[in-house]
Amino acid sequence: MSLAQPLALPEWRVEPGLLPYPDALAAMSARAEAIRAGTAAELIWLVEHPPLYTAGTSADPAELLDPARFPVFDAGRGGRYTYHGPGQRTVYVMLDLAARGRDVRAFVAALEAWVIEMLAEFALPARGIEGKIGVWTDTPAGPAKIAAVGVRLRRWVSFHGLAINVAPDLEHFAGIIPCGLAEPVTSLAALGITVPIAAVDAALAAALPATLARLPAKASGI
Repeated sequence: MSLAQPLALPEWRVEPGLLPYPDALAAMSARAEAIRAGTAAELIWLVEHPPLYTAGTSADPAELLDPARFPVFDAGRGGRYTYHGPGQRTVYVMLDLAARGRDVRAFVAALEAWVIEMLAEFALPARGIEGKIGVWTDTPAGPAKIAAVGVRLRRWVSFHGLAINVAPDLEHFAGIIPCGLAEPVTSLAALGITVPIAAVDAALAAALPATLARLPAKASGI
């Protein structure tokens, strides 16, 4: 048996402006197909959207409290309802998990650890909660969610990914029960940490190699 060679870092792309959600869905789907076909590299795609709600495959209509507030889109990812909007860094993660261990739980855990490591750069302790997906931080009122994780796999290529609350309008979350959970949401700005999204992007980029190292490459030559 020979060990696999380290995989190259994915392409890193920052989308300017506010990207319409249907455009993101179409682009992610096409890129995932190209990655599986071997005609495109893996991609980390950082975007912001106009205000909208997305419904995952487990979404409960009772948790959409104000359906007329913003457009609602079927996302096709796992999970329930979530919000996207300005001031939130959405990170779409398109990786070939067939070459990175084929372990969905390890993949989700690596995404959570990625956010936790990024937040540590801004002196904000954060953690996961057993039995729940996402990243939480402690506030005077108790734990609050600062980042959501929702992924989909197609032929072992991932898409969708992370939504990190940098400085969104938190009142916009009031139209849904975010991810079906009772805990409130928070943001870096709400916790008194004022940073530009570009600084968050830089911290994510710095932590990416360690994140990918949590996903063991498939051995070759067996």
